[in-house]
Amino acid sequence: MAQQSTAAKRKDKAKKRIVVIEPTGQVHIRASFNNIIISVTNSTGQVISWASAGKMGFRGSKKNTPYAAQVAAQNCAQVAFEGGMRKCEVFVKGPGSGRESAIRTIQNAGIEVLTIKDVTPMPHNGCRPPKKRRV
Repeated sequence: MAQQSTAAKRKDKAKKRIVVIEPTGQVHIRASFNNIIISVTNSTGQVISWASAGKMGFRGSKKNTPYAAQVAAQNCAQVAFEGGMRKCEVFVKGPGSGRESAIRTIQNAGIEVLTIKDVTPMPHNGCRPPKKRRV
């Protein structure tokens, strides 16, 4: 009997929370050298949908291509558009390729981009960088 009660508790915790989709929201694009992650959130920051190049089936060096970013952004924007989002603010972070193609794809999906902000963290001469590679 004890095992059944713990299983019942796990099912209660695994309930899917309801996210309110508003007409205006935010799109966060995290573009690293190895992957790109796109999250669509409402104005309070709750995630409506997310996608990454790895989730779309790209492996290895193909994950950091503009085409992989385009496919991930298309998937993410389609879910948000069907939910009722029409306008968004875009926050881009990271140095990776595919930042521009992801923004262009979001616009082509029918979501109007209001602003684009680059929120890449920049050091004010913080840590010492690693030594240069000798290839």
